[in-house]
This record gives sequence, C-alpha cells and structure tokens, in this order.
Amino acid sequence: MEDLYAGIVDIRTARLDPAAALAFVSDARFGGIALFVGRVRNHNLGRIVTGITYDLFEPLVLKTFRAIDVRARAEVGEPLKLYVAHAKGDLGLEDLAVLVAAGTPHRDEAFRACRLAIEVLKHEAPIWKQEHYLDGDSGWSEGCSLCEAAPATERAPAGSHTNVGHVHGH
Repeated sequence: MEDLYAGIVDIRTARLDPAAALAFVSDARFGGIALFVGRVRNHNLGRIVTGITYDLFEPLVLKTFRAIDVRARAEVGEPLKLYVAHAKGDLGLEDLAVLVAAGTPHRDEAFRACRLAIEVLKHEAPIWKQEHYLDGDSGWSEGCSLCEAAPATERAPAGSHTNVGHVHGH
C-alpha cells in the first residue's frame, strides 16, 4: 500500500522523525493532517521513570500496522495517507516512542484516522514496555487491553517482577 508507511525504528541506529511523518502524509489533495507523538515521560503510577525499553515481535507488529491501515480506510474513507512508526530498544526521558500521522481532505477524517491508529496500536500490537525506575527497579508495564480485561486484584502488584511482558500503553 503506497499510502501507508509502517515502520519499526531501532533507536540504536535511528530516531523517529516527526518531519518525515508529516512529509509522508502531505498531499495536494489534503487540507487535514493530524500528528500524534508519544514520548517517554518521567513518571508512571506514582513512580519516577528514568527510561523505557521497548521489545516487539516485528513481523506481527508490521501485520498489525497494515491491519490498522485497512481498518482506518474502512472507517474513515479514501483518500487517506497513514504513517505509523514505533521505536524499539532503550529510550531515555523525552525520547520519541511512537509516531502516527494521517492526511485526508478534511480535518475530521485526519483526526479520526490518527486516533483510531494510535488506539488500535496500543491495544493490539505485540509491543512490550519495560519501565526503568529511579530506585534501580524495573518492571513490565501493563497495557491498556490487559488492564481492562483483568480486575485490579488480579494484576501484578506495582514493582513486582515477571518474565512475561505486556502490550504497552502511551
């Protein structure tokens, strides 16, 4: 699909580039362009975060990104250009973790496509986020879809360690 950029950026060799996302979705037909930028923040659930490691299964992540494109076209319509990229590896505070951009003829469609893409990515892409904390501890962050599926009493306590990663949320 020429109107979709779906990428995974290994931060050891490159960085996510919002200008590249905007350039990709720009088109003379489009009056609406929306951009979502997710970056590493310095806290989560009352803990001070010093960095994040993202791990992912590339073939399935790219398959999910392509499914996002199909779904966005079905729900928002054509024409549409969509850019979806996620970082992989160790990120520091304020590093960019995810970019989603959408270009459409009007703003409403651009906003809807961008919102749909980031929400589906958060809930369905096999991407795991391990947070690193000021006290030297680290833990896999529970993703949105897993949090909603399990009552709070069934979730691992904050600070507990597990070898199972969870789909991330931004």
